Amino acid sequence: MNIPRLLLAIVIGFIVIFGTDFLIHGKLMAPDYQATQQLWRTDAEMRARFVWMMGAQLLTTVAFLLLWTRWAPTARLGCALGFGFLMGLFSGVWPIVLYVVLPMPGSIALKWFFAGLVQCLLLGLVAFLIYKPKEPAAA
Repeated sequence: MNIPRLLLAIVIGFIVIFGTDFLIHGKLMAPDYQATQQLWRTDAEMRARFVWMMGAQLLTTVAFLLLWTRWAPTARLGCALGFGFLMGLFSGVWPIVLYVVLPMPGSIALKWFFAGLVQCLLLGLVAFLIYKPKEPAAA
């Protein structure tokens, strides 16, 4: 495992997740959240728990990239995007569950599902472009 490249990929992957979450939830979906504000914590409550959100984003990135290191030595771009797609499907379970247990519109769950799929595809691209396994030592 190439630890320096892994750490770089984790940092860049975290920036991608953090940035896209800001765009998705802070901008694109803001009207959806305002229309259903009775379902969510207040802004002050969410800000008080912001460190937990960052921890979740970091944990997602670390887990994704650690799994990726298993396929990286032989992977091509299509493999990385396929891995990202499958991880996106895997992570897409939670919006479906939340739709079942919370009285929220299905449109929010769909947007979360597809946004998560896009984020995982982007992480797959980051993994492919940034993480490179160590070269075998010359004999």
